[in-house]
Amino acid sequence: MLEFGQGAAATDDKLVKDVSEANFMAEVVDASMAVPVIVDFWAPWCGPCKTLGPALEAAVIAAGGAVKMAKVNIDENQSIAGQMRVQSVPTVYAFWQGQPVDGFQGALPGSEIDAFVARVIEAAGGQVPDNGLSDALSAAEEMLAEGDAASAAETFAAITEQDPANAAAYGGLARANIASSSLDEAEAVLNGAPADISEAPEIEAAFAQLQLARQAENAGPVNDLRNRVVASPDDCSIRLELAQALHAAGEVEEAVDELLDLFRRDREWNEGAAKAQLLTIFDALKPNDPIVLSGRRKLSSMIFA
Repeated sequence: MLEFGQGAAATDDKLVKDVSEANFMAEVVDASMAVPVIVDFWAPWCGPCKTLGPALEAAVIAAGGAVKMAKVNIDENQSIAGQMRVQSVPTVYAFWQGQPVDGFQGALPGSEIDAFVARVIEAAGGQVPDNGLSDALSAAEEMLAEGDAASAAETFAAITEQDPANAAAYGGLARANIASSSLDEAEAVLNGAPADISEAPEIEAAFAQLQLARQAENAGPVNDLRNRVVASPDDCSIRLELAQALHAAGEVEEAVDELLDLFRRDREWNEGAAKAQLLTIFDALKPNDPIVLSGRRKLSSMIFA
């Protein structure tokens, strides 16, 4: 399993400072001419501040210098709070080139804090560092492609711990479990993904692969099903079973052709089962896969003929 380095900048205490009325101009307004500065207005008696402050600090430090943070105690710096019209705490403002450009009031969940910090960095024309997660994802995908599903699963799991909103990592972890025939574990991973990424393409693709893997568990012998189709060419259920068996056997293109033929014969059979199965296969593959491109084109030509 890969380990991710945080980098020297991640522990630089200069990224987060306590700021007062005496140095607010230098540490916030002037400093923001070069790098965006997030200002956290807080108070010792504020309960939500005790949650938001550390989470915001962690997100700023993780950004590795792309943004800085100033902490202002409003009890000790009432003049600044008044000038900024801070009416409740926590209140957060982001400064860029001397001006406030974004902000919010109240505590936020971790994913929204990360999104806020990323938005501030991007507004200033910077790039949000990923602490090596992109390289780790690529390495995990390579492990999976080479058949080392166990190591891939460990790496994908580590990425989800580092970045709980990483849809590619959740999808990869599910696919690694599918490759290990741990279908229940794969389903648990996908169902446990955060709600805000539940409809991400990587999650939907993994769900499609899981559905196909469960079908493969019950797939019949391909040759037997071919013979049954010859004996009962109008039996749509046998044709669907054959398509599922072909896919389970790795004959994806032939499975798609069989389903297209079934759709041509009776597109409404079993509430459009042929089309539904085709779309499941397409979702499980990469969008630019030649089988997907050709299959979608043929399906569209039949739909709109």
